[in-house]
Amino acid sequence: MDATLSRRRSCSEQGTKKAGLRRNTGGSRHEASERIRLRSGDYCASGWTLNLSRGGVRAVLEDPVELGVEYAVTIGPEGESPDPGRPGRVVWLQDEHDGQIAGIQFLDQTEAPPGPGDPRPD
Repeated sequence: MDATLSRRRSCSEQGTKKAGLRRNTGGSRHEASERIRLRSGDYCASGWTLNLSRGGVRAVLEDPVELGVEYAVTIGPEGESPDPGRPGRVVWLQDEHDGQIAGIQFLDQTEAPPGPGDPRPD
C-alpha cells in the first residue's frame, strides 16, 4: 500500500480551512502532550505530541525531519523505556517559524483500521 505524502503550507499562508474534512483512517484521536523523539541512525529529532491515534501521531518538532523518511518513534520521558521505538514514516509536514508540525504514520499496525463506511464491531 502506497502512502500519500504532502507538504502543507504554514497556517499564515493556508488561509481558511475547509470544514468537515477528515480521513477517519487511524481510529479516534486523543489529545496528548508527551515528549516525542524520532531517531534515524545517529540523528534524533525531538518535540511534543499534539494528538495520538492507533494509526499515528501529530507532533510539533523542534528539530527538522524529512518527508517520507522512516524513523523509530519513542513517546514518553527520556530514558523511561529501553524500547527502540515504533517504526513510523513522516507523511506530511507543516513548516513553522519555530519548527515543524509533522504527521507520522505508524508502520507496525497488524490490521488496517476501519474506514468511514465499514461496520463497527459489537
